Amino acid sequence: MGLFSRRKPAATDAPTDRAAREATVAHLKDFVTTRVGVEAYVEPQTNSTPTTMMLVATDGEWTRRRVPDPKTAWELARDLGIPVYDVQRTGYPQRVRDWNSRQRLARKRKHA
Repeated sequence: MGLFSRRKPAATDAPTDRAAREATVAHLKDFVTTRVGVEAYVEPQTNSTPTTMMLVATDGEWTRRRVPDPKTAWELARDLGIPVYDVQRTGYPQRVRDWNSRQRLARKRKHA
């Protein structure tokens, strides 16, 4: 294959859609079962990002994953047994900003 060839090598290790979905669901389940007071926030699709679901624990720790659409996010939150909110209506909880600030300070101290 030439240096500037337009053909891309075959992706033999690329996850399938099903494998990616299973990995996402497994991650979200793990987050819910290992944290306290987790809530879901559905984030709308934009020009640059797909629809996402953000899980937030009581201490403000969070994780975000892509979902196919808002309906799927709401169903997944229901299946996980956690409250779910539309972030366009509720906004993000203050504890997320507080957690992010604590993480920034911890990184600064570590590198100082």
